[in-house]
Order: sequence, then C-alpha cells, then structure tokens
Amino acid sequence: MVCLFKEAICYISPMNFLAHLYLSGNNEPLMIGNFIADHLKGNAWESLPSEIIAGVKLHRFIDHFTDTHTVVEQSKALLRPYFHKYTPVISDIYYDHFLAAEWNNYSDLPIDEYARNVYQLLHKNYQFLPARTKEMLVYMEHDNWLKNYATLNGIHRALSGMGRRAKFDNNMHQASEFLYDNYDAFKNHFEVFFPELQKAVKSF
Repeated sequence: MVCLFKEAICYISPMNFLAHLYLSGNNEPLMIGNFIADHLKGNAWESLPSEIIAGVKLHRFIDHFTDTHTVVEQSKALLRPYFHKYTPVISDIYYDHFLAAEWNNYSDLPIDEYARNVYQLLHKNYQFLPARTKEMLVYMEHDNWLKNYATLNGIHRALSGMGRRAKFDNNMHQASEFLYDNYDAFKNHFEVFFPELQKAVKSF
C-alpha cells in the first residue's frame, strides 16, 4: 500500500488491503500485522507480539516486491501521464480489483464471507490497531471495501471518494473510466504479476 499525503488519504481511503490480507493466508496474527503496517509510526511495531511483527515485516516485503516489479511499472507507466503522483495508489486499487473480481480462482471461501471474517478478526484484535486504523475501519466496514472492489462501480466509488478527500487537485474520479478503457492491459499485468508475488511470499 502506498501512502500519499497521509492526513488526506492514507487512513481513510481503500487501497490494496485485500491482497495483503489474502497473502497472509489463514494466519490471524500475520493478517493483523500485514493490515496495520502502514499505520504504525516510528518504532511502535516493536512493542507488538512477535507473530504480529512478522506480519508487519511481510507487509513491507510485499510492498518492496510490488514497487520494484517490472510489470507493475508497466501499469504505472500507463497511468502516470494522466494521474501523476496518484499513480501508485490507483495501481494498487486496480490490482485489488482484479483479485476481488477473480476471487473464486484464489479462494474456496466466497468473498462476502471472507470479508465478514476479516472484519470480525479486526474487532477481535482491536487492541492492536493503531488509532488511524480504527478510524479507517469505520469507513471500510460500512462500505465493505473488500467485497465492493470486485465491481467497477465499487472501484469508482472508492477512487472518487479518495479524490474528494485529497488535499490537492486531482482527477481520480476518472480513474475507473481509465480502467474500463484499458481493462485488458491492466488485467494482463495483474495475471503476470500476482502469481510471481504469491511465489515470492511463499519463500519469505
């Protein structure tokens, strides 16, 4: 997940949470650490249980792998002329869309049930969530980001909402239309990239 203009976007906007959660498998502490990593300030993570710390480290590994992958850079190259500094955020959301849209290829558990389980897990571990995560969770659960990423309409709502909350002028409300117009290209990028990410995570 990429955080831009932290006070305006990161803690109240949906990004690639689904991928981070999914890549944690069924390991609940790993899921918690992977989910909260971007909201931990300084060395706050060092006081967490070791199993959650492992999730924080996994999150950072996933981010580094993603940010340096040549196929992801191809996606960003398509986006950058139109969306500039918001390109990494939009790319993250596009990739989560494809994971959600093709969810049945990755999990036997329906995505709506998976989402409910995640929200229950987060509430069960509420004591470990940073303040910004707790605030974000209200929006996330209300709008069911994890499930609604599967549709272009859900992506449009997420990107438009992010654009409204950003401090700087932007055209993120047009990013869902850009995805629609270039759907096959971005889908092909995801289908090349994600299996390689899965393989890398297994060796982490």
